[in-house]
Amino acid sequence: MSRSRPRPLVLAAGLAVVLGTMAGGAAAAGAASRPATATGAPYCGIIWGSLAKAGGDLRPAPLLATRTGRHDCFDRLVFEFEGRADGYGVGYADEVYTDGAGEPLSGVTAGGALLKVQLLEPAYDPQSGGLTYLHRTGDHVAAVGGYSTLRDVVYGGTFEGYTTLAVGVRARVPFRVFVLDGPGTHSRIVVDFAHRW
Repeated sequence: MSRSRPRPLVLAAGLAVVLGTMAGGAAAAGAASRPATATGAPYCGIIWGSLAKAGGDLRPAPLLATRTGRHDCFDRLVFEFEGRADGYGVGYADEVYTDGAGEPLSGVTAGGALLKVQLLEPAYDPQSGGLTYLHRTGDHVAAVGGYSTLRDVVYGGTFEGYTTLAVGVRARVPFRVFVLDGPGTHSRIVVDFAHRW
């Protein structure tokens, strides 16, 4: 009587099933012993973070205006310039000081968290020296009533080509900064503040 020899492929398949079952059981047992963790999606898909952001270079394009807007997931702050502007530094701070005099602005800026916005552009025409941003240091320069996150924008002055603003927000939320061309020969530096994490 002859014996048939088992085929190697059949043995390999059987071994894979046994090992797979054992591994699945061990993984299930391990998962059962670990505490569950919540891994929800970011709010509105926002992954900006709250660390300081900087970019661009010192440029002569003068600041002209500040505007704000409210979107579904974030509040927006826009700085408009005459010409090409792209230099900025934005970050949370314990204090923001006026340019030149060095006076603190936290006492006049509403909000639960404070950001320093430094624009690497002047608020005057570098050729004539004439002011292009018609606000005084300490002025509240943007309407923010009814916003979810944005609470205040206070002008901190301009000195040697740099312009500073103190921005008050509800809490230390994620934000992003980017540059847009236009309208026309103008450019804009935009700061968006998420409504929440």
